[in-house]
Amino acid sequence: MNPFKYKVLQLEKNCKSYLGIIIGVSLGLLVVIMTVITSLVYRYRWKIRYMYYMTKGKYSYQKILPDDDDEYTYDAFISYSNSDRSFVFKDCIDKLEKGENLKLCIHQRNFMPGQDITVNITNCIHTSRTTVCLITRKFLESYYCMFEFNMARMESIYSRNGKNILFLVFYEQLEPKELPLVMLELVQKESYIEYPNDEQGNVVFWEKIKETLRTNIRA
Repeated sequence: MNPFKYKVLQLEKNCKSYLGIIIGVSLGLLVVIMTVITSLVYRYRWKIRYMYYMTKGKYSYQKILPDDDDEYTYDAFISYSNSDRSFVFKDCIDKLEKGENLKLCIHQRNFMPGQDITVNITNCIHTSRTTVCLITRKFLESYYCMFEFNMARMESIYSRNGKNILFLVFYEQLEPKELPLVMLELVQKESYIEYPNDEQGNVVFWEKIKETLRTNIRA
């Protein structure tokens, strides 16, 4: 064989072998990078969404300012499933707004019409001292209820210097295994109360709710 042709064939062979290695290494690095990015996005998904909706809300939401110089528009944002709205509109409004002169944010009454529900949720949580979640199985199954719960968690971490603004009201008896891990953490911190559904227990229940909201007003 012509020595020149032999050298050309040898070079082609070497280049092909290196090309395969380069392609393999590049694909491997791409898979690793995509895996890391996906893991980070999943881990910080609620933070990313919170920051996104907070930024979006600044440009698309007209905040309802309180009558005085208070920092917050509402004393409490009530997060609940639509199946439990009768408890909110009858008991909560009667006991807390009419009885204690507290200003509640209720989505069926206070959300700004024409705005995205996610923007309404984020901004109402941001302008409320406390978020009270009425926990039932329907609440846990609802996308928007869990969205409200997680947005309130992000508000605690990133806008309130770690202060817990979440208070859970268990309106139904639930097993620990039915609850998300992040919700179980709040239960372990005793940031919750169970609805007793009896006359004597109801008195203690509402006093506990009032005490929690008053504490956040004084804080």
